[in-house]
Amino acid sequence: MILGRFALTLHPDNINIMEKYELIAKTFMGLEPVLAKELTQLGASDVEIGRRMVSFTGDKEMMYRANFQLHTAIRILKPIRHFKARSADDVYDEIKKIDWTEYLGTDKTFTVDSVVFSEEFRHSKFVSYKVKDAIVDQFREKMGKRPNISISNPDIRLNMHIAEDKCTLSLDSSGESLHRRGYRQESVEAPLNEVLAAGMILLSGWQADTDFIDPMCGSGTLLIEAALIAKNMAPGLFRKEFAFEKWPDFDADLFDEIYNDESLEREFNHKIYGYDIDMKAVNTARMNVKAAGLSDIITVEQQDFKNFTQPANKSIMISNPPYGERISTPDLLGTYKMIGERLKHQFKGNDAWILSYREECFDQIGLKPSIKIPLYNGSLECEFRKYQMFDGKLKDFRSEGGIVKTEEEKRQMAEKHRFKKEREFKKRLEEKEENEEADILSFTFHRHDLSKNRGGHESFDRSGKERSGRKEFNKDRKDFGGKDRKDRKDFKRGGKREFGKKDFGGKKKRFDDDED
Repeated sequence: MILGRFALTLHPDNINIMEKYELIAKTFMGLEPVLAKELTQLGASDVEIGRRMVSFTGDKEMMYRANFQLHTAIRILKPIRHFKARSADDVYDEIKKIDWTEYLGTDKTFTVDSVVFSEEFRHSKFVSYKVKDAIVDQFREKMGKRPNISISNPDIRLNMHIAEDKCTLSLDSSGESLHRRGYRQESVEAPLNEVLAAGMILLSGWQADTDFIDPMCGSGTLLIEAALIAKNMAPGLFRKEFAFEKWPDFDADLFDEIYNDESLEREFNHKIYGYDIDMKAVNTARMNVKAAGLSDIITVEQQDFKNFTQPANKSIMISNPPYGERISTPDLLGTYKMIGERLKHQFKGNDAWILSYREECFDQIGLKPSIKIPLYNGSLECEFRKYQMFDGKLKDFRSEGGIVKTEEEKRQMAEKHRFKKEREFKKRLEEKEENEEADILSFTFHRHDLSKNRGGHESFDRSGKERSGRKEFNKDRKDFGGKDRKDRKDFKRGGKREFGKKDFGGKKKRFDDDED
């Protein structure tokens, strides 16, 4: 069936009939509640949590905003057909029923990505070939010629998902994975994925009301993601292009309006500090921070964590230390023992969050966590643990009214083994698609309940508080493209682009795009 419905949307000067349709946001396992909360605050309807995905309803503007503004989404898909198939021929026949002239022209290129979990369909590439063949054959029969395939830079990206006999064909509105923000100039060994970093920050419940510290910052991903969240800046600001910009019905004016809207940004009156023992990592982090135009609130210095001292101001610490899988680390257990010692003696009165993989590493920290949240870093099943640091003995802290573990944290701790109860996902993470792309699996929807959400970031709602203007953001824009971002039409992420008339027939390009 083809999905879609219409709704009246009021605009200042007129009333437009905007089509509303099902959309799917993919994410990492463990970040689904955070993504659902982001979507709810963005104004999405019918928000439903699945496994490694959240479905929602929205119009074209919502689809644009989801790509541009969500911190924890990897990809935004627009389903165009659901059907059941038990053979490759069934897939071919169903795909051929779609009128592909609505999406493609013979002068356009396309590609098909497939994710398959089925006894009947064992090879995702074979499914992709059948989808491609159905599309190409339809064009040949109708027009005598066909669109071409392009893997690297297609005009249209299609996503085919099969779970047993349930099939979903979607338009991929994102293109390159949304974790590729565009600010990273260089990286260090095994850099933290940007979406995972943002998810960790939002899971911590940080309200941007304290300083932020990462004592082992690597290339600075946590620092930059924290700054974007603190200032309520859209992570899509640095992207050169989204896939929907090549669609025949792309509304350039609407996206310009979204892109240039600075009303939701806000002042951040604290500081973000990054440290690393490796000077190469420090220089890399500084370069990335500068490229993002965030040098005014982020400071990066060379420092061994063993020399870390009590911060002057209230702070939160979030870090992803090495754990011997992706980075070889001499005296790994000694490193974690040192982390525990520094936290205990030099981080009193603050909260620290540590992501790690090995239980023996956590054991060396020697501190009792108040919460453990399972997360995947790539294919590694990790835990994200919170340590609430207080001065003195635990019983004295409690006698003075201190709360070590809230009721919400107790509830979450009761769920800490939920990944282990669903070990089939472990096998799925070893598939070629891996966790970076995430998968839409066969699942039962659960209505999203904000009151039960982890971590929360209520201060990051779209409340319309007075925000900092684009001028502040543009202080360092010479480091990102060489121009102030006064108007998206003039800057457009890396070069001036002239928007032409909308082309629904696919006969000519809508704009000229500068080559890299």
